[in-house]
Amino acid sequence: MTDLEHHDRSLVERMLRGDERAFDTFVEEYYPRLYRFAHSRLGSDRDAAQDVVQSTFEKVIPKLSYYRGEAALFSWLCSFCRYEISAHWKGRRRRQPEVDLPEDAPMVRAALDSLAMAEENVEARAGRRELARLVRVALDHLPLSYGNALEWKYLDGLSVRDIAERMGLSPKAAESLLTRARRAFRDGFAELTGGWTS
Repeated sequence: MTDLEHHDRSLVERMLRGDERAFDTFVEEYYPRLYRFAHSRLGSDRDAAQDVVQSTFEKVIPKLSYYRGEAALFSWLCSFCRYEISAHWKGRRRRQPEVDLPEDAPMVRAALDSLAMAEENVEARAGRRELARLVRVALDHLPLSYGNALEWKYLDGLSVRDIAERMGLSPKAAESLLTRARRAFRDGFAELTGGWTS
């Protein structure tokens, strides 16, 4: 059993026992990732993404006992989130826009569970939009602290000192975390895209 599988199962078992800290951890780890997942599929509508993620949590929590650890917990949550996204579009009586998301391809989904070999040929579909989405996907599959630190540094433009403050770390520890996060992102992104690095 991998560390991730152990973490996922342990977290769910603790929640099923009523451990409030486990629920807090669950929300802290998975709300931002599900929000990013929904946001890109809802035309970047922030309110809709918040509503969809809230609905996803409302549906998931009563069904936690069905989680068997056969897929990563994030992937399991995404299956519920996809349903809520679909319900959102139906509720608005609007056809969901045709959006080609590489991470929704079954082979890529399987690869994301372990960030192992992806069989997507990124060069064949390497538009800026698709590449940006793959970057978000790789971020979503990093540990929460790594994903947050990289987003704050490279998307929000925060300084290392600001990141250190947000994380309750010294600037040196924050720089060290950023170095590890960059390495993990680079390795995961390279595997996700089959080694494409240009």
